[in-house]
Amino acid sequence: MVKKLKQMADKQNASPSRLLDGALAGQVKESAQQIWLAGMGAFSRAQAEGTKVFEALVKEGATLQKKTQSVAEEKISGVTSKMTSMAGDVQAKAGQHWDKLESIFEERTAKALNKLGVPSAKDVDALISRIDELSAKVAKLSKSAPAKAPAPRIARIDELSATTPPPPPPPAPRSAAAKKTSAAKKPAAKRAASKSARA
Repeated sequence: MVKKLKQMADKQNASPSRLLDGALAGQVKESAQQIWLAGMGAFSRAQAEGTKVFEALVKEGATLQKKTQSVAEEKISGVTSKMTSMAGDVQAKAGQHWDKLESIFEERTAKALNKLGVPSAKDVDALISRIDELSAKVAKLSKSAPAKAPAPRIARIDELSATTPPPPPPPAPRSAAAKKTSAAKKPAAKRAASKSARA
């Protein structure tokens, strides 16, 4: 159709006034009519087969969705497992580094306490076990030895305290004003004599 129009246009090219000639106008009208009828036929076919095509497209879309969803789920599960394993590895490495850091901290703290003379937990445990051993030996010796009279040294202290008179009570405190007035009245020699008597 387009070829016919081109040929006619080429023929009429020489005289542009004849372009609207009857033959050309008829062919344009006829081709427009054919285009219109073709559009109407396509529309009616689309209307008749439209529901069938629509349903077919829905089915194809559903199958495509299932396929893509299954592929996506596989990818997600793969990525999830990889991330879980990576997280486990990172956690294990962090735990190792934390343990190493903790041991370094404990060693340095122990060294600092040792420099300050603070006994370690091992030293305290050794002392406790030694005390337990000595306590057991003392208990064994006290059970095997008969009860003796108190040591003579203790008896002597008791005897001395019975024969020695108790010390005199301290003099009653005087007020500060009384001390100043009595010191001012006494001459210097008397003050020195009273100080030596007190001593």
